[in-house]
Amino acid sequence: MTTSILVTNTKGGCGKTTIATNLAAAFAAAGFATGLADVDRQKSSLGWLANRPDSAAPITGLDWRKAASKPPGKLKRLVIDAPAGVRLGHVEDLLKAADLVVVPVLASVFDERSTAQFLVKLETIKPIAKGKKAVLVVANRQRVRQRSAQRLLDALAEMGFEPTAQLADRALYTELAADGLGLFDVAPSRAAAARADWLPLLRAIEVATG
Repeated sequence: MTTSILVTNTKGGCGKTTIATNLAAAFAAAGFATGLADVDRQKSSLGWLANRPDSAAPITGLDWRKAASKPPGKLKRLVIDAPAGVRLGHVEDLLKAADLVVVPVLASVFDERSTAQFLVKLETIKPIAKGKKAVLVVANRQRVRQRSAQRLLDALAEMGFEPTAQLADRALYTELAADGLGLFDVAPSRAAAARADWLPLLRAIEVATG
């Protein structure tokens, strides 16, 4: 049985592909047969996979830009990278293939407002409204010493969405992405602090889909 995670937000630039690729890398490194479905016309996730070295844990790429296809039965984990500006109807279609939703959000007034509207709309989708599919919000690229980081947490609290994880803003993500790698592909000594940021999200996914 495949556990599928949809990474989405209508706001562009919030780090959906970074979240999706690192989730896929984490699952693959843990020994799960993993797929990464790219729904974005820019093919960012598929481009990341094209740069992935043979020495890294394998990830199956799926091109869903035109339409979703049935994933290979061997897969145990599937990460779906949705495009920016996605319509609610498209989210509903993608949600049919997903067990839960991960929503990244940045600490900016524009992202907070856009994400607030998106979360309200998500809660109107029947499987989410009935509590059958979880929504996990991730505070992305957090700079903990800046006031904007706390403002984001306060804004999410007002919406009733405590972030599942807070991912610090780190240059390591960009360095690894250029080689088709994620945090869980490299030695723990190189990415220990960054990996720790991800543990609450990975645990929450296992709990929500277990």
